[in-house]
Amino acid sequence: MKVGVGLPATIPNVQGDLVIEWARRAEALGFSSLGIIDRMVGGNYEPLVTLAAAAAVTKKIGLMTTILVAPMRNAVLLAKQVATLDRISGGRLTLGLGIGRRQEEFDAVKEKVKGRGARFEGQLSVMKKLWSGEKLTDNIGRIGPVPIQEGGPKILIGGYSPAAISRVGKWGDGFISGRGDPKVAASAFKLAQDSWKANGRQGKPRLVCATYFALGEHAKEDGVSYLRDYYSFAGPLAEDMANHLLCKPDEVKVAVDAFSSIGADELIMWPCVAQISQLDLLSKLLPR
Repeated sequence: MKVGVGLPATIPNVQGDLVIEWARRAEALGFSSLGIIDRMVGGNYEPLVTLAAAAAVTKKIGLMTTILVAPMRNAVLLAKQVATLDRISGGRLTLGLGIGRRQEEFDAVKEKVKGRGARFEGQLSVMKKLWSGEKLTDNIGRIGPVPIQEGGPKILIGGYSPAAISRVGKWGDGFISGRGDPKVAASAFKLAQDSWKANGRQGKPRLVCATYFALGEHAKEDGVSYLRDYYSFAGPLAEDMANHLLCKPDEVKVAVDAFSSIGADELIMWPCVAQISQLDLLSKLLPR
């Protein structure tokens, strides 16, 4: 199992130069990917812009949205942005996508929460069409660039409900679980694999997990505070995330083994503390 790390781009008051240095350091330490989460309302950095900046200062490390809320965005513009980032990065982008649920977020961009699942599938159809080089319509010219990755970046479907996970087989190349509990992830993985088989797909879906960490002195207090604030809209989910925060070396090692044992292909470790030392502390705990 590969292990990637999230960018600290959602942590309040994080400086841009730290985000850039984080990307460089993560690549130097051998992490597999740089992940980034998404919200519209708040002080976080925009995911695709941030990954473009990370792409410019790295050469090998993967880039991944973990996840991006697609229905808050225009499908044609999103397709062009994604294709651009794929080319700038030399084909290093993996696109994790979900439908979101925060009313406030959709109100901000004047989109409706209701019907977002159907809109999402329509977006996927449009983006795949454009990435393959097809015209949007007969009377509109081709919208490029064409991604380096044939047919566009690999798509990971994110979500918690069976309906969301069932999209993997038809639309995705894999699934990403954002819950820090390996047991919850294992159940979701099974649903994703069932969807894959039901749609007659060959091989197996790419399975990715993500969980939060905060290491070192006073890190737990800072991490819990951050998670409770970030997920304050989600009620019990905020405490669930806080309860699964990895703060001790042994907790990290046990979690890595647990996610590996359920068949995860990659684990993304999201940071809760915006200090570059977090990367070094985490790197020392990972298997070589």
